[in-house]
Amino acid sequence: QVQLVESGGGLVQPGESLRLACVASGSDFTLDTMGWYRQAPGKEREMVATITSGAGTNYADSVKGRFTISRDNAKNTVYLQMNSLKFDDTAVYYCNAGLTLWSGLRRSYWGQGTQVTVSS
Repeated sequence: QVQLVESGGGLVQPGESLRLACVASGSDFTLDTMGWYRQAPGKEREMVATITSGAGTNYADSVKGRFTISRDNAKNTVYLQMNSLKFDDTAVYYCNAGLTLWSGLRRSYWGQGTQVTVSS
C-alpha cells in the first residue's frame, strides 16, 4: 500500500508563513511528479505547485514568488513553503504523488488534505 501523510497546516495571520510536508510511505515504487493542490469552499480544486522527479517546478500564477515546492527523494517527501500568506490562500491543501510501481504501472495518490486558514 502507498500512503501520503500530510502535515503543517494550521491557522495563521496574513503575511505569515507555513510549511507543509507530505511523506509517501510504502514500497515497490518510485516517485514521479509530486504536487500540491488546494480547494476552497465552493471552488474547484486547483493546482498550486508541482515538482518533477528531476526537480522541475511549476506554480500557479497566484502563488508565484510566495510559495516554494521542493522534495527530498531520500525521504520520499515533498514540501510546500508558503510565505506571505493571504486570505485567498485559505483552503484545504492536498498532496498528490504520481508513482511508478515496480511492475511498471503508473498510479496517482492523494493525501487526505490539511486545512490552511489565513485569518486576521
